[in-house]
Amino acid sequence: MASRDTWLILGASSALARAFARRAAREGARLLLAGRDTADLADGAADLRTRFAADVDIVAFDAVAPQTHAAVAARLASAERPNVLLAFAAMPMQAEMESKPALAAVTLDANLTGAATILLRLLPVLEAKRGARVVIVGSVAGDRGRPRNYVYGASKAGLHALASGYRGRLHRAGVSVSLVKAGPFDSAMTFTRTGLRGVATAEAVADDCWRAAHRRATVVYSPATWRWIMMAVKAVPEPLFKRLDV
Repeated sequence: MASRDTWLILGASSALARAFARRAAREGARLLLAGRDTADLADGAADLRTRFAADVDIVAFDAVAPQTHAAVAARLASAERPNVLLAFAAMPMQAEMESKPALAAVTLDANLTGAATILLRLLPVLEAKRGARVVIVGSVAGDRGRPRNYVYGASKAGLHALASGYRGRLHRAGVSVSLVKAGPFDSAMTFTRTGLRGVATAEAVADDCWRAAHRRATVVYSPATWRWIMMAVKAVPEPLFKRLDV
């Protein structure tokens, strides 16, 4: 019997991760759901088994608890064809972080330090299994710092640099690393935010992640129109940009 892809989904309780898991299950992939709330993961796994007869397992994972990372890597090492979706993020409101600077540390720890730690743990696993695919969910917020979300944007800018270096590190092992720069989409992070326009669905972004993985794309914007929007945003000279309310 031919081996099947196994997808490790980091941050598997998020709306995007759930949508990606459904897509992967429909395609017949094995799933390893990783996250903090194991009861929620168990419920999600049961749903995937019922709806898609999926082969699903769960593992405890916390981006800011490095002691949980080794077990995740060990579980993935047993897969014949391992792949990874990194889909976790922390996004407190910018005003909250300005009044409680400790929240900025939480954001950077989860979005950048936690991502670096787990990706480094997974490095030997992926290097040993040629042909693996890694999808890292970034954000258009990381393309340029803006007053309304500059701490979150900084964490994502760091993640984008991490993805670039990780891609180069794994290239000779035949491992692709796709960075999906997502615009706002329907999720717990956007639920309380007013004034957001052009919000995509989690399913649409998940589909873009799936296509990026299988095309072994380097950088993808989701939705695609954000590529041109951010090209224009980055082209604005800094003396003018600092005066804009964006």
